[in-house]
Amino acid sequence: MERGVASFTYEDLTLEYSITGEGEPILYLHGGHSNCLEQLGLEELVEQGYSVIIPSRAGYGHTSKRIGKSLETACSFYIELLNELHIERVHVIAASTGGPSGIYLASHYPERVKTFTLQGAVTKPWKESRKRDALISRFLFYPYVEKFVWKGVSSLARFSPDIAFKTIAPIYSKLPYEEIKARTLSRDWYLFDRMTEFQRSRHGFLIDMNQIRRSLEEELDSIQAPTLIVHSVNDAIVPLEHAEYAKGHIQTARLCCLNTWGHLLSLGKGSEEHNNEVIGFLNQHSA
Repeated sequence: MERGVASFTYEDLTLEYSITGEGEPILYLHGGHSNCLEQLGLEELVEQGYSVIIPSRAGYGHTSKRIGKSLETACSFYIELLNELHIERVHVIAASTGGPSGIYLASHYPERVKTFTLQGAVTKPWKESRKRDALISRFLFYPYVEKFVWKGVSSLARFSPDIAFKTIAPIYSKLPYEEIKARTLSRDWYLFDRMTEFQRSRHGFLIDMNQIRRSLEEELDSIQAPTLIVHSVNDAIVPLEHAEYAKGHIQTARLCCLNTWGHLLSLGKGSEEHNNEVIGFLNQHSA
């Protein structure tokens, strides 16, 4: 896939973004520890004739962290990006911790959103299960520390893909590792390796941790765009209750619970169903 990476400046702040493919535009709001180089699930969308626009969210990639001072500010930059690209309306896909940004965008800019998809997304105030885990994650992914953490992960994935996958995959799933491995497709090893290669937290992870504590009940209630919610029943990162919560508040929403092995919906057996659901939904509401 050919991908173009660029940036634009608005109010002295920089927003980095990438564009992959040609066709009807999708604005993809990536999850945590990612950026505009996100790859999982993109190939299928591009093959179906869509253009995927991925902004590096606040603090990720080369996007200014000050854009993340509020969801209102962040989403105003996404709208300015669409204006810069002369795009009136887009399909919005929000994944994982990109959920709050997508919810705010779909609620406050309904005239710019053709459809809305929540993909294993955070939709309600986040509550960390254990204080110790929260402190460890904040330390590991603190700016100036996270660079070495991800470099270690990437090096391990290159040196021994099996050990890296066995170490990291269970974090994403409720299933035991042997069952995760049994559900893994041959292409997943390459995709997993590519994912670890470009992942960085920078300042974005801490910004996410602040934003996902906010209640978006009012925004969810006001969303009118056709909405698809896809979520794995085995997701250990974002519990299924987030999907059910969104379904209970968005009148136009359809919830699709998938039996994939975990949070990464584009990997493993069952990912075909995920792709079919998303692409079918987009095609149904495309020009």
